[in-house]
Amino acid sequence: MLLPGRNPAYEKAVNDHFDDLYRFAYWLCRNRWQAEDLVQEALLRAWRAWPSLREERAAKAWFFTILLREFRRSGPRAARLESGADADGFAVDPDLSSSVDIDRALHELPDQSREALLMQVLGGFTCAEIAGALGTTEGAVMTRLTRARQALRLRLDPPDAKKVHRA
Repeated sequence: MLLPGRNPAYEKAVNDHFDDLYRFAYWLCRNRWQAEDLVQEALLRAWRAWPSLREERAAKAWFFTILLREFRRSGPRAARLESGADADGFAVDPDLSSSVDIDRALHELPDQSREALLMQVLGGFTCAEIAGALGTTEGAVMTRLTRARQALRLRLDPPDAKKVHRA
């Protein structure tokens, strides 16, 4: 028996995409509590607007778009990663220093490039889907993705670094 106000299609969509939404939110802000708040606000907005969703198979991209808008609306409070601490202020294992480098490199990217890259890598979206979510063209998304990858490559593996080549 369904309770008043329950929507099984919405609940299924949330269950199907919750982990991806949280992961995306976390990578945007790098703070567990802010990510939880973002997902909660995005899902509340999605619940209210659920009747306007035309195709349930588009729910994942729709959720991501709502979450991204909520992130931008709330004024991103990007956490600064200090040496020895993560975004939540906890000590970082020295063996995980490369992940801290990746965090720093990602947060040095322009917001639009970082968002496009995270949507592709974490969400598995195509350039067309990302373009729709970001309100831009596929060409612009491809440019953002290329520039983001180039910037990450330079940041994480600078060309002036001494390379050890094995024969």
